[in-house]
Amino acid sequence: MNSKKIIASVVLGVFLTFFACNIFAAQPDVRHELAKEDKKFDPSETILEHIADSHFIHVGGKISLPLPVILYTDKGIEVFNSSHFGHEGEEKYQGKYYTYALEKGKIKAVNAEGNVNEVATIHDFSITKNVVSLWMSIIILLIIFLSVASAYKKREGKAPKGFQSFVEPIIMFVRDDIARPNIGYKYQRFMPLLLTVFFFILINNIIGLIPFTPFGANLTGNIAVTLVLAFVVLLVVNFNGNKYYWKHILLPNVPWWLYIIMWPVELIGIISRPFALMVRLFANIMAGHVIVLSLIGLIFIFKSVLIAPVSVAFVIFMDVLELLVAFLQAFIFTMLTALFIGAAVEEHHH
Repeated sequence: MNSKKIIASVVLGVFLTFFACNIFAAQPDVRHELAKEDKKFDPSETILEHIADSHFIHVGGKISLPLPVILYTDKGIEVFNSSHFGHEGEEKYQGKYYTYALEKGKIKAVNAEGNVNEVATIHDFSITKNVVSLWMSIIILLIIFLSVASAYKKREGKAPKGFQSFVEPIIMFVRDDIARPNIGYKYQRFMPLLLTVFFFILINNIIGLIPFTPFGANLTGNIAVTLVLAFVVLLVVNFNGNKYYWKHILLPNVPWWLYIIMWPVELIGIISRPFALMVRLFANIMAGHVIVLSLIGLIFIFKSVLIAPVSVAFVIFMDVLELLVAFLQAFIFTMLTALFIGAAVEEHHH
């Protein structure tokens, strides 16, 4: 099976999964009811709503695309559509086992009075906006790598052409400026990981800058996503550590009575490095989104057309800056990953 058939199969599979889950329990009309009364603008609530994960993909205004809700309860599995909660999440849905309500983006079982049912046990496996964004980034990654790999096979020994000529300088940059200097001659075995991390972070950072759904998901600004990336780095670094790496951690060249101090310090060092990767990426991406949304919110806070040109000008400036940050954070995360791997696989020098 060639790369085009693989890409087509992946795209079709994701589409059918998404479509089937929606049809399973969807209402005929996917549009939400408009809010019956206007609410006072709350900038903090609006900003937190946009940077958080959601069971809806907001198209614009009060129009949203509902997503499938998949709940594993202590009584069984519930599958229905988030449109049952209404546009603002103000409605309750009577499921097969429990009555459900959407509170601050979290689905909870409630009783007749609307209070949380403490007895019910619910595990949420729903397809949310971040999951859709994750699928999109996976499809884009497959398209990039499979098409470039196919071009290399067809044009072996020839100059790059078309999309290959666009991607190749980035791949060479990761190889020559990140992997080789920080890992050394063993860099080739870690190139798939470094390229995947770099492109995954870069693509999702750029997707988060696109202001229309489902592209506007704050995936790399979600600490759960950065936690998984950092955990993968932690495993790769420590499973590939050579005997000199572990000797430095377990038997450092200090008097034996200092081991009681050195072991906790080294353990903290092992954990703190991926922890720093996790927090740095999460904080920088989330902060950029918060600043942009805050600048837009100034128009509604002052309720003045005069503030709009100033606000829009700053938003454009921040978007350009965020585009730079998108590349910079992908580079920093990948470079530090290579640096940690290099320290773990480095041979001992006398």
